[in-house]
Amino acid sequence: MMEPITIVGPGRPYPRGATWDGNGVNFALFAGHAEKVELALFEAGGKREVQRIALPECTGDVWHGYLPEARPGLLYGYRVHGPYHPESGHRYNPHKLLLDPYAKAFVGGIRWSDAHFGYHVGHPKADLSFDRRDDAAGMPRCQVIDAAFTWSDDRHPNVPWHETVIYELHVKGFTRLHPQVPECLRGTYLGLASPPVIEHLTRLGITAVELMPVHTFVDERRLVEKGLCNYWGYNSIGYFAPENRYALSDPVGEFKTMVKALHAAGIEVILDVVYNHTGEGDHLGPTLAFRGIDNARYYRLKPDEPRYYLDYTGCGNTLNMREPHVLQLIMDSLRYWVTEMHVDGFRFDLASALARELHEVDRLGAFFDIIQQDPVLNQVKLIAEPWDLGEGGYQVGNFPPGWAEWNDKYRDAVRAYWRGDGGLIGEFAQRFTGSSDLYGKSGRSPHASINFVTAHDGFTLHDLVSYERKHNEANLEDNRDGTDNNLSCNYGVEGETDDPAINALRARQKRNLLATLLLSQGVPMLLAGDEICRTQRGNNNAYCQDNEISWVDWEPNEAKQRLLAYVQRLVALRREHPILRRRHFFQGRPIHGKDVKDIVWFDPRGAEMSEQQWNEHFARCLGVYLDGRGITERDPLGRPIQDASFVLLFNAYHETIPFQLPPFLGVGPWHVLLDTAFEDGLSPDGDYHGGEPYPLQGHSLALLQLNAG
Repeated sequence: MMEPITIVGPGRPYPRGATWDGNGVNFALFAGHAEKVELALFEAGGKREVQRIALPECTGDVWHGYLPEARPGLLYGYRVHGPYHPESGHRYNPHKLLLDPYAKAFVGGIRWSDAHFGYHVGHPKADLSFDRRDDAAGMPRCQVIDAAFTWSDDRHPNVPWHETVIYELHVKGFTRLHPQVPECLRGTYLGLASPPVIEHLTRLGITAVELMPVHTFVDERRLVEKGLCNYWGYNSIGYFAPENRYALSDPVGEFKTMVKALHAAGIEVILDVVYNHTGEGDHLGPTLAFRGIDNARYYRLKPDEPRYYLDYTGCGNTLNMREPHVLQLIMDSLRYWVTEMHVDGFRFDLASALARELHEVDRLGAFFDIIQQDPVLNQVKLIAEPWDLGEGGYQVGNFPPGWAEWNDKYRDAVRAYWRGDGGLIGEFAQRFTGSSDLYGKSGRSPHASINFVTAHDGFTLHDLVSYERKHNEANLEDNRDGTDNNLSCNYGVEGETDDPAINALRARQKRNLLATLLLSQGVPMLLAGDEICRTQRGNNNAYCQDNEISWVDWEPNEAKQRLLAYVQRLVALRREHPILRRRHFFQGRPIHGKDVKDIVWFDPRGAEMSEQQWNEHFARCLGVYLDGRGITERDPLGRPIQDASFVLLFNAYHETIPFQLPPFLGVGPWHVLLDTAFEDGLSPDGDYHGGEPYPLQGHSLALLQLNAG
């Protein structure tokens, strides 16, 4: 039994949340329209509420108090009193236990019932009714933590953007089936920190893992009732606490241990964060935290009908970035994950929603201004998913300097080109060279483009070349969910097949897509498992599939081992050659002081591409010359950078093209490093010279290096 708290001091309004200072715990909660805030304390097991303490002070809309008798491990929640008047935007209900938005850890999960809703579910007045049932029995508990951790000499790897290779993964799904990870650690932070996993990542050559959401999130009731869950985690409810379903017993300590282990291997940790909405849904959603603390301040409400929410996210609500306290919550959260949890960057889900000062997307929104001047956050990697679901929300290329962006124009162009679509060689070339049309005019660099062919949302690489239609029946939405615009091809049979010719072509197309991705300018992002043929059985929206559909299958076979070795070679090539990861865009003209062009595009006859040729709809084949003498950049010590020169030949047509190597390439020899027409990407052919034809097979890519041994 917990001894009752007998002393309550005034405390301080900052820091927010529950803060252990070595002598006691300070509690602070922003609740601007509240009339009273009670701290609910629970016994050690968390089952029974044993005490309620009214926070004695309110400073600038922040309620606070200090408990000198409280200690780390204490379980708590809030009950907030105020008006229940949805028509005015207020939804206070002290019968509902509320989670602290600043809680650093949670114990337990939600056990759904009608009691979680501030109104009577099924009542004729819907959310205008009022529910007096206590929901504490089915709510998680917030937990006071001791933040002490031995970081030793841990430091941020600080990998330069142009050297970065990102690997997007799900903490659970990546290791859940890994046979070399101890069974008790599979699917956890510690599993990701285990030696077999880190060895795979380092041998692959990636420099950063991008973790799908690890902020505490909730499973929607409708999914739970169907026997499903929110596996992806884009349904946040706590922006400071690591999700405890990926931990054995101590989410905070185990997450820190994972970061420390990855850093020791030179791997950065980037978090996929969801600050655009919360897991409380629309006006008919549950009351879990923000809605019951200060609904009118935390959320964007319709100005003329504040009962309802402005929804730019498709998830029922949008956080109110115009409110200073909400902006402060997000900034405090970001700084916490950098300073206390040692992460190296963030990918912002539906980032355009964060820029909406009013209705329009404002490129110079307060959020971006604040990050730009923040001495902690302007030093880490910032990646935007540059769209939301509202009008004008598609903002690819429009984020400020200092930000990188998921480039879906790259994804679509590369997929469509290799599928064999016409009229794309100009678009393909633009994306391959870093998308200067999107990022160059604002003074940004190629690394502003996060290039990807696959991501968590959509087909895996294997499914991209195996399915032409989505197969999302397991989601129990009659296959209506997920996009129909996959730009995919099955090459003759939908799904898995024993046909050796089809499987050989699919394997070749995988090699083409991976080579294009890893040899393009910009920052490549690989989807976890693509290097070992991961399939989701045609599901392109596996957000609710916490099972073998989503988990990485590590069972080895010849095809997986061959593809893995191929990807390792590609990443190593990129790492070894600065011309494949330039810091600045190609100029496409003679370099000042040098009688060379840094890049030349040419046609299958060996002639430099004309303006007319770029617009020819039938064209499926082109080549590019990258001159290693044309790099104008310098290394960190100020020394000029030179590299080997390369030729890349692309053929998305189905027949072999005798590709004439241009005479201006000189005598050579040009050695074949890569040809995707062959099983391992290794051509048995030797050297070629300028003016000679190269037999570029259908659906293939070749890479040649000047004077290679």
